[in-house]
Amino acid sequence: MSYRKELILLILSDIFFINITWAIYYYIRVDSGLLIYATHPSFLAPMIVIFFYWFIIFFIAGMYQHWFVRSRFDEFTSVFKSVSLGVFILFLTIYIDDTIKSAPVVSRFIILIYLFLLIFFVSLGRVIIRGFQIGMLQKGIGHRNTLIVGTNKRAEELRKSLIKFPKLGYRFIGFIGADWEPDIEYEIGKLSKIREVIQRNNITELIIAVEEKNKEIVLEVVKLCSDLDVRIYITPSLSDIMSGMARTHQIYGIPLIEVLPEIMTFRTKFIKRLIDIVFSIFILMILFPFLIAIALLIKLTSRGPVFYIQERVGREGRIFKCIKFRSMIANAEEEGPKWADRDDPRVTKIGRFMRRLRIDEIPQFINVIKNNMSIVGPRPEREYFVKMLMKEIPYYSKRLKIKPGITGWAQIKHTYDSSVDDVKVKLEYDFYYIENMSLTLDFKIMVQTLFTIVMMKGH
Repeated sequence: MSYRKELILLILSDIFFINITWAIYYYIRVDSGLLIYATHPSFLAPMIVIFFYWFIIFFIAGMYQHWFVRSRFDEFTSVFKSVSLGVFILFLTIYIDDTIKSAPVVSRFIILIYLFLLIFFVSLGRVIIRGFQIGMLQKGIGHRNTLIVGTNKRAEELRKSLIKFPKLGYRFIGFIGADWEPDIEYEIGKLSKIREVIQRNNITELIIAVEEKNKEIVLEVVKLCSDLDVRIYITPSLSDIMSGMARTHQIYGIPLIEVLPEIMTFRTKFIKRLIDIVFSIFILMILFPFLIAIALLIKLTSRGPVFYIQERVGREGRIFKCIKFRSMIANAEEEGPKWADRDDPRVTKIGRFMRRLRIDEIPQFINVIKNNMSIVGPRPEREYFVKMLMKEIPYYSKRLKIKPGITGWAQIKHTYDSSVDDVKVKLEYDFYYIENMSLTLDFKIMVQTLFTIVMMKGH
């Protein structure tokens, strides 16, 4: 069974059982007579809303990730935690609503019935699907083509385990050996030809089982295969497991760590993008009267347009038009691009004030909504400087792997880019952010940015 079919089955199951639970809950809450309503509440509209609510909760909780061999107990545990979180949010909502409308206290406890019903029905649907899935795998249906990188004893033990436990869902295709190693039984290619082997055999799973002295093979495999549609796992060494240095999940006694070439998971990217959109719309709406006043001040105190629109380089080198409040005199770069200085004479009086409070950056929330930027990320740079810096600093292109941001780790830790040396310092901060990207780090940066604004430490 492919992941797409598995996902469709899970969503259909959730649709059916979430709506069944809603129907029972609606009967208890509305038609049973336990609560009295001035008007009869709607049944269909809330049912549609509540399904999408649970779909978002389940998605954020990772219940639609690729857990091909997840056990039925793990499935139940996942449902229990996700539903408990979602119902807790609903409980708070109903508590506030009941407090305002002075509804009977019993309405707050009926939701506990809803909690148990939803856990039972959603778990039932998913356990049925997992049972069916495991039965298919036992018959050899739906296995994923798998390569093992390595020709040592550990690789051979792994091959035997994959064959012994068909419920794992792996179909062993062959070994990939290092170019300097002699051929062995079941070997179908060397490391230098791994891309061709993967494409020729429709490989979807790659398990790296090499000795500690050959750790460079792991990096080589990730480098060669990171752009292919293949999942990469490594088997950690026993010392790593015992010391707690490696996070593993056990699949019938086989410890595997998934290698994620992507900087952030799809789920984290989704949440980050959702935060970007909601926060940007909120800021622009709440500050709209203030922004109108700033625009008038800019227009009254200096000649030129209110906004400064400039082409900047975004993710993967894509050019976009960055919008800011104009903080410099008109035609400030008639003589060509120039880095800004701390006491730049081109900055207007109102511009200096805006920069200290970062007010000039606020229109960039429009770029965030348009998906050219994120709230947190490296500072967007002009194409002229990007080309220059890529010649001076060969690894500068790594900075373009993610969307630029209004604020970022480098922006709060360093000052203006006034020289190549400054750029190199900020680049270290940017790389730190890229290599440690998380929602927690984003939140930390946003809080520190707010502190910078309040203390007027902007430049």
